[in-house]
Amino acid sequence: MTQTAERPLALIGAGKMGGAMLEGWVKRGADPRSIVVVDPKPAPEMSDLLARHGIGHETALSASCKPGILLLAIKPQLMERVLPTLTPSVLPDTLVLSIAAGTTVATLGSAFGDVPIVRVMPNTPAQVGRGMSVAYANDKVVDEQRREVDLLLSAIGMVAWADAEDQMDAVTAVSGSGPAYVFHLVEALAAAGVKAGLPAELARVIARQTVVGAGELLHQSELDAGTLRENVTSPNGTTAAALSVLMAPDGLGALMEKAVAAATRRSRELAG
Repeated sequence: MTQTAERPLALIGAGKMGGAMLEGWVKRGADPRSIVVVDPKPAPEMSDLLARHGIGHETALSASCKPGILLLAIKPQLMERVLPTLTPSVLPDTLVLSIAAGTTVATLGSAFGDVPIVRVMPNTPAQVGRGMSVAYANDKVVDEQRREVDLLLSAIGMVAWADAEDQMDAVTAVSGSGPAYVFHLVEALAAAGVKAGLPAELARVIARQTVVGAGELLHQSELDAGTLRENVTSPNGTTAAALSVLMAPDGLGALMEKAVAAATRRSRELAG
């Protein structure tokens, strides 16, 4: 990271996602003097992290602080109240990052003016360093700042860039909300196991570990998901019988399409 004590990275909000990012930066060897955390009531574990690493903490960003990067990790409903308090600290070259779902570049620009802005959609696996973050930049963001965003976000997982801001609604629906779909898959698989005759605890354990293991295999393999699926499927076997249901015209594919469409519509509604 290239921030300095004079132009630090100001992390506004140290909840689960902001905290995950901060932990990732610390593990990467970030200079604690180049970071200031702004949160009125950080959780005890976050206060401990700040104290252990000597990272500055403020309950409100002081007007004298002129961050090189301002990272907004607060809930969307807090934006209207919080953004005006940050405006005095933002200079024309301050890079503004936001991970708030539904908060558009235009909304941020109306608060901070014609500054470099990057809108980011991370997801909760960032808490274990396996996140997927997708970013969209306005035309004020230069290549060096893009590289800086890549460095910051790669501390919590993979990073990709969207070509247009309207793609961020679908990004939210696929990767932002996606972990919940996987967690529900575990619930549904366990419930189906119980219906098939398994004890509830055994069904819960094997459903959870099957999804965990399959995810890790997908993570480590160079093969795509379709090929890995085919490798598990013997002709006329048990897996093929199950997939004939899941891959039917009204099966999982159609259901997932409806789910992602619903989440995309809701993201657009939240953005106004």
